[in-house]
Amino acid sequence: MRHVREILRLSLEAGLSTRVVGERIGVGSTTVRDTLKRFTCAKLTWPVPPAISDTELEQRLYGVPGVKPGRRKLPEPDWSVVAREMKRKHVTLQFLWDEYIAEHADGYRYSRFCDLFRGWEGRLPLTMRQSHGGGEKLFIDYAGDKVPVVDRQTGEVRDAHIFVAVMGGSSLSFGHATWTEQMEAEAREALTRLDPLWDELFPAEQARIVALLVERIDIGPEDMNVRLRVDGLSGLAREMQNRDMERAA
Repeated sequence: MRHVREILRLSLEAGLSTRVVGERIGVGSTTVRDTLKRFTCAKLTWPVPPAISDTELEQRLYGVPGVKPGRRKLPEPDWSVVAREMKRKHVTLQFLWDEYIAEHADGYRYSRFCDLFRGWEGRLPLTMRQSHGGGEKLFIDYAGDKVPVVDRQTGEVRDAHIFVAVMGGSSLSFGHATWTEQMEAEAREALTRLDPLWDELFPAEQARIVALLVERIDIGPEDMNVRLRVDGLSGLAREMQNRDMERAA
């Protein structure tokens, strides 16, 4: 309790100094001066009308409790819950914002919702940080979900596996549908064997491997799109296996 009315009475009615008022009430003289300044800014006069309660008087001087100037005043979700939901399959920020705005029609718009979540997420303690130079690493895997493919002639439905490759430095991505995931194992093995040998290869050999793996590179004003050869990954895997067989012989 700030004792606003008593501070005003002793200061404005009794005419006591801020130091004496503070000693009598048990607050600092700075608090007394701040209360008087806020009272003047609120354009109130002493004596305060009896119809204004102590709670209302305090609100006029200090605002509504719990809302600080400059702080966000719109309802916010529990960001820890949002982060936990984002780990579930098929859940996106758009989906979570739709749920949020359905409950809080006067809430944040989608772009601000995303900014606030990213800001909250950025304050979390980091557990691992990885730095990837351009062209140094390629991450490959199959997506967890399969995509149904319908044969137009027979109507047969088959599930296709989605192969994904991502460049670590630029995040450039490549996707390709396959009937099995056998190619991934072959590609992983080939690239794993190639990595420690890359710096030992002659430039001509490096160029040949790049030509084997890369089908096309599209360079735009702001980005670059690299299209990989799926058959090239398989070919590289077979070549690495043949080299191993020749060394063993």
